[in-house]
Amino acid sequence: MKLENKTVVITGGARGIGAATAEKFLTEGANVVLVDLKQEEVDQTADSFSAYEGKVLGVEADVTKKDSAQKGIEFAVKHFGTVDVLVNNAGITADAQLLKMEEDQWDNVINVNLKGVFLMTQAVAAQMKEQNSGVILNASSVVGLYGNFGQTNYAATKFGMNGMTKTWAKELGRYNIRVNSVAPGFILTPMTEKMPEKVLNTMKEKSVLNDLGRPEDIANAYAFLASDEARFITGTVLSVDGGVVI
Repeated sequence: MKLENKTVVITGGARGIGAATAEKFLTEGANVVLVDLKQEEVDQTADSFSAYEGKVLGVEADVTKKDSAQKGIEFAVKHFGTVDVLVNNAGITADAQLLKMEEDQWDNVINVNLKGVFLMTQAVAAQMKEQNSGVILNASSVVGLYGNFGQTNYAATKFGMNGMTKTWAKELGRYNIRVNSVAPGFILTPMTEKMPEKVLNTMKEKSVLNDLGRPEDIANAYAFLASDEARFITGTVLSVDGGVVI
């Protein structure tokens, strides 16, 4: 198994891509700590992985608050002794065109998608520096490479995240810490499954593979980048998008 006895912290881990990533890491032998806003939700997701009893735990934390972000990392260290991988998966959207976007739409998306990633990474980087090893993985988006209509706030966070990824790779490489981003395209999640079939078909048509991605496609990318197979990869943004942006 690629990640035997490694400890992984996944923000936004209660559902969707976060939960799929947790399952993938568990199958690769890792210990997993799920971080999300509600304890009952992370507990429910952790309980769903009954085959991995003792290897997956959940903790309630708000990534936009420094003390709470630190709590998530400290919880993992307390229970498993270390944090080897951080997956900054938590993120939200609040779409509107530039001239119609409200200030709180801007602030909320910036706080979760950008500030939250900064705070979680700052907290874990101190731990990883002490152990002289670690992997930090950021959930970007093709929107963070090419922009998207009606997503000024979201695009700003994902462009910013890619900039932080490259900056942190330069700063932290001396401590044997690798930092990369994964940029998903259109992924079939519980949220997108509720969209009209016409919209889903349009999304499919944008892919040269004429398909939508699945959460496990992103989870597989994270697992590869977290493993020693990717030991010489850092500061990169890996697109997992079915060729949407070719």
